[in-house]
Amino acid sequence: MRLSILLSFMVLSAVEQADAQNAYTKLGAQAYIDGNFKTAIAQLEKGRLIDSTDANALWMLGYSYFHNENFAKSINAFTKVIAIDPGDAHAYYYRAKAECRLGIDSKIPAEKERYLLGCIIDLTKAISINPSEARMTSFYQNRGVAYKEYAFFRIQPNTKFYDKTRCVNGLKAAIADFQKVLDADRSREDITSLIDVCKEKLATVVGHH
Repeated sequence: MRLSILLSFMVLSAVEQADAQNAYTKLGAQAYIDGNFKTAIAQLEKGRLIDSTDANALWMLGYSYFHNENFAKSINAFTKVIAIDPGDAHAYYYRAKAECRLGIDSKIPAEKERYLLGCIIDLTKAISINPSEARMTSFYQNRGVAYKEYAFFRIQPNTKFYDKTRCVNGLKAAIADFQKVLDADRSREDITSLIDVCKEKLATVVGHH
């Protein structure tokens, strides 16, 4: 599990011990650990020109791009990580988070759908890879948000993407995911509010009021 600063020592050790590491990657890893993501990106991109198959460096690059709000490049980097290590649940998780951000922000309907569905698929994969993950509630919470956004998108009137059935299914899935988070922590008022929003929308869509 890679979680940036929390495992910075492990990341740095891996970088120092790998024979194939180059100076740029080492500098990028140190900047990544320091939270200087702009510098990390610059160094890790240079390092990638020397070794494009270093999954650890690509992971740091994807994470750095995410925190620099360059979500498209974050997705690209994590896609490369997944190609090398398809069992990395956190690569799917962060690619999903980047996809969700792009999906929410996109004004192009086809693009919005593609990113939101990609987020849902990636989080579902991450959950299936590591169902005992300590931060699993974050996985469910983010997937719930993606389901909610997709459901609201699918109920927009007068567009070719209008689909009541998909909206209803999305809202039900969102509620189920948010409920998992709430079951783990009853103090989460933000999650309670999200559940209420989804239930209100669901009732409206199915015609209960």
